[in-house]
Amino acid sequence: MAASASPSLRTSTVRSSVLSSLSSKLPLSSAFSVNFRPRSVGVPRFVVLVSASLNAKPTVLVAEKLGEAGVDLLKEFANVDCSYNLTPEELCTKISLCDALIVRSGTKVSREVFESSGGRLKVVGRAGVGIDNVDLAAATEHGCLVVNAPTANTVAAAEHGIALLTAMARNVAQADASVKAGKWQRNKYVGVSLVGKTLAVMGFGKVGSEVARRAKGLGMHVIAHDPYAPADRARAIGVELVSFDEAIGTADFISLHMPLTPSTSKILNDENFAKMKKGVRIVNVARGGVIDEEALVRALDAGIVAQAALDVFTVEPPPKDSKLIQHENVTVTPHLGASTMEAQEGVAVEIAEAVVGALKGELAATAVNAPMVPAEVLTELKPFVELAEKLGRLAVQLVAGGSGVKTVKVTYASSRAPDDLDTRLLRAMITKGLIEPISSVFVNLVNADFTAKQRGLRISEERVVLDGSPEKPLEYIQVQIANVESRFASAISDTGEIKVEGLVKDGIPHLTKVGSFEVDVSLEGSIILCRQVDQPGMIGRVGSVLGEENVNVSFMSVGRIAPRKQAVMAIGVDEQPSKQALKRIGDIPAIEEFVFLKL
Repeated sequence: MAASASPSLRTSTVRSSVLSSLSSKLPLSSAFSVNFRPRSVGVPRFVVLVSASLNAKPTVLVAEKLGEAGVDLLKEFANVDCSYNLTPEELCTKISLCDALIVRSGTKVSREVFESSGGRLKVVGRAGVGIDNVDLAAATEHGCLVVNAPTANTVAAAEHGIALLTAMARNVAQADASVKAGKWQRNKYVGVSLVGKTLAVMGFGKVGSEVARRAKGLGMHVIAHDPYAPADRARAIGVELVSFDEAIGTADFISLHMPLTPSTSKILNDENFAKMKKGVRIVNVARGGVIDEEALVRALDAGIVAQAALDVFTVEPPPKDSKLIQHENVTVTPHLGASTMEAQEGVAVEIAEAVVGALKGELAATAVNAPMVPAEVLTELKPFVELAEKLGRLAVQLVAGGSGVKTVKVTYASSRAPDDLDTRLLRAMITKGLIEPISSVFVNLVNADFTAKQRGLRISEERVVLDGSPEKPLEYIQVQIANVESRFASAISDTGEIKVEGLVKDGIPHLTKVGSFEVDVSLEGSIILCRQVDQPGMIGRVGSVLGEENVNVSFMSVGRIAPRKQAVMAIGVDEQPSKQALKRIGDIPAIEEFVFLKL
C-alpha cells in the first residue's frame, strides 16, 4: 500500500550511510552490471550486461592448475585459456582479453592486473580459501567480483594439520630419513604423547574448527583464539575461546589457521615466542607470512620452540639454503594442505560453479567483496530489487539539469521489525539507479557503495514499521532527493523534495506516488508524466497523439487532487516517442507540464 493509505504507523528506525555525489567523473569502467529483468512469466532474474558482444562466449583465464572436472564445467559455458606460470607482465597483457580469472595461491592479482583489464575483467575466482593474493580494494573499485572456494578443501587442510601434528610429535619424518640412511636410532627419536596436552587453535574458522574436532578425538584439551568467532559455536564442540596471550602462553601445541592480513603478518615474532611455554610445538598450514621465520629459527635454537611442522612459507618455494627448512627439528611439506584428490576436484568444481554463476549475473554465496545476502532473502527480495533500481532511475531523471544530487532519503515500509529486513541489496540497486542514468559508470552490487562514496552522495535509510502481517518483506519503497530543482514540478512533495514511491503487485514493480499525486502504473518500458487540468477527454487526446506516432501505450493512470482540479497522468509506453510526438502532447492546452522518463 502507499504511504497515504497506511492506517497505522509505529516508530521508525533511521540508519544513515554516507555514500556518494553524482557530479564528479570517476575513472572506473566495469564491463558488466548486475541487474534484474523480468522473465516472460514475470519472475525476475539476474542478467549480465556486457560491454563486449552479447553473442560471444566469455573468456576465462585459468592461471594455475585446476582439476579437470572444474575445467570441463567452465568449457560448457565459456572459452577457457589454461596458461600457467605467467609472469606479472604476461598476466597483465593477457587479462584485457578475459572476462574471468581463476588462480590458486601462487598468482598475485594486483591493482595493475585490474587496471590492465580495461574494465573487461568481471570475476576473479580464488580456488581455495585465502584471498590475500588478490587486491580486494582494487577489485571493488573496478567493479570486479571476487569469489573463493572456502568449503571444498576444509577437511583436507584440517587432516593435513593433524597429520603434521602427529608426525611432529612422534618424529616420523626424521626417523624415516634416519632409517633410509641405514641408521637405527630408537633412543634419539622418542616422541611426546598428545593425550591430555593443550592445543591452541589460532583462528577458529572452518579449518580451525575442524582441527579442533579432530584434536578432541585424540584426547587433547583444546583452546582457541579468534576475535570474530562466536563463543557458542566453540562451546558446542568443547572448545574454550581465550585471549591471544593466554592461548600462546598455556599451549603445549599451537596450530595456526589465521588469514594473512596486516594485523597477522609476522604475529609469531620474537616478542610472542618469549611468552610461550618452553618446549612448545607449532604447526602451520595457514599462511607462511604469519610467522617471522628468522625469529622462529632463533626460538628453535634457544629451545623455546621444541619443534615446528610447516606446510607454508613466506616465500614459496623457500630458498634451498633456508636455515628454517634445514633445521633438524622442523618438519616441512610443500604446501600440501589442500592436496588430496577429493579436495582438488571439489575445489575445482566449487570455484568453476561460482565463476560461471557470477558471469551469468547470479549472486555467489562465496563472494568476498560484495554484501552477503542469504539465498532465501535474495529470493524474497527479487521483485523489490527491481523496484528499488527503477525508483532510483525515475528520481534522478526528475532532477533538473545543473542540480547536484547530494542527499537522498530512502524509506522502507514493512510490517517486519527493522532487524528482520536486510536492505543492503536494495540500497545498492537504488544507488545503481541513481548513478547510471547520468554517468558513464556501470554500477553493480560490488562497487555500488564505493562508486557512491566517491561521488559524495549521502543516503539515509528510514524504516517505517506498519501494523499488519509480516508475510511480505516490504509494503512500499519511497525515494526522496533533497535540495534540487525538478524537471517536473509536480514531483516535488509538500516538504520540498523530489519524491517517488512504489510497491510490488503480483511480482511486478509499480509506481504509486509522484510528489503528492497518487498514481498506479507498472514500471515497464518507459513513462510519460503529465500534469493537466482534470477534464473529460484528456486520456483520449494524449492517447491519440501517441497512436498517430505509432507509439504503443501499455497503461495509463490518473491521480488527482479533486475533481476538475489538477491531476497527474502517468502513461506507460513501449517505445520512445519522437520529439515531435512529445511536443504535440505539450501543446495540448490543458497540459501544464510533462516529462518523459526512460526506465
